Amino acid sequence: MEENTICAISTPIGVGGISIIRISGKDAVMIADKLFVTNNNLSVSDFEPRKLYFGTVTTKNFQEKCLCVYFKAPASYTGEDIVEFQCHGGIKLAYGVLDECIASGAKLAEAGEFTKRAFLNGKLSLEQAEGVIDVINSESDSQIRAGYNLMQGRLKSSIDNIQSKLTDCLAKLEVSMDYPEEDLDEETKQDVSSELLDVRQCLSDLYATSSYGMCIKNGTKVVILGKTNVGKSSLMNAMLNFDRAIVTNIQGTTRDTLEESYEYKGVKFNIVDTAGIRESEDLVENIGIEKSKNSINVADIILFVVDGSKHIDNYDREIIKLLKNKNNVLLVVNKSDLKSCIEVSEIPFENKKYVSAKNNDNITELKETIYSIVFDNNVKSDGVMLTNMRHINVIKEAIQLTNHAIDVAKSDINLDLISLDIKNIWLKLGEITGESGVEKIIDTIFSKFCVGK
Repeated sequence: MEENTICAISTPIGVGGISIIRISGKDAVMIADKLFVTNNNLSVSDFEPRKLYFGTVTTKNFQEKCLCVYFKAPASYTGEDIVEFQCHGGIKLAYGVLDECIASGAKLAEAGEFTKRAFLNGKLSLEQAEGVIDVINSESDSQIRAGYNLMQGRLKSSIDNIQSKLTDCLAKLEVSMDYPEEDLDEETKQDVSSELLDVRQCLSDLYATSSYGMCIKNGTKVVILGKTNVGKSSLMNAMLNFDRAIVTNIQGTTRDTLEESYEYKGVKFNIVDTAGIRESEDLVENIGIEKSKNSINVADIILFVVDGSKHIDNYDREIIKLLKNKNNVLLVVNKSDLKSCIEVSEIPFENKKYVSAKNNDNITELKETIYSIVFDNNVKSDGVMLTNMRHINVIKEAIQLTNHAIDVAKSDINLDLISLDIKNIWLKLGEITGESGVEKIIDTIFSKFCVGK
């Protein structure tokens, strides 16, 4: 445990119902005893752990009626003694109690220091701590679920399973090296090669979830593309269910990309309205058109919108050329409420949806189609999924190390070098859980937390 006792306000600063001031460390109870007493004169040191007590907290400037709770080490968030005051919400009040904690011997906590202590005291692994900040920063149900899965240690279980396979490989190698007279080298190499192939498959399966995981973490980017006046902005408004984009019958109304988010089935989708693609002499509009074309490369899904009441023209054909090598295009035939004149057979995209943005026809069905394209039946919301770029990079490097180890195991190189490669894979995976973490990585992760968590 850390020597210093730390304190912080753990709720958002501002006027509200409750402000929570948290103290953690070996002197937490002693400091709390100086500040708080119940109505029947019980001190915090007399408290039954995990039970709320009502009483009075006293500072040099005021007294406040509040609740107090004591979490006894090691059965606490940080693994240390923790005391929390639950006061009325107020900026001056919360800072007054915090100042009194500091005056009584506590140190103001750094960003993420409570959770860092939980990690250092073995209450959380490193990726579980990252799950905490993911949950705090979540903007959709799926982001909360992904962060919760990290907090529950599901990724750690997968990593532990792979590391166990690597440990078995090392054990077999050690036996062969300790008893050279048994001449087990070739048999051991074959066994280890088979195990490493299994390890690579496990890592590859995990890595394959990253594309979906990043869509959950950052939101799925849906770009609306098309020529002018096909109803792109109307479509955006219909999907958002409010008027976000300006809609007129004047060509070139949208001159820049416009982004907004909606949630469907607990998943966040970032929808981007773009300038209509056409020839224009307007400098500003041309800049917007160029941005429209560039947005193709950053889209998870492209909604290619065409006007179903008109024939395909050269502007539509230009866009078809831009998209011909893309496999993430969904053709949206708008204005289905009007007489159809379009020749859909001229547009070489299999996925298509007919909608009327004006009348809100088939908009929910369009959202369902977008969802199913990104999150097919092979992805389970409660499964292990990589949603953190640091984890993705570690798994990618572990796959590369495993490929090298497999090549070494198939060669005439001695067992010592194979063993070294396998140890490097084990250590690389340990960077996810913190078992072999570099201190700089650990400090960087906890610096992203708010003070008080």
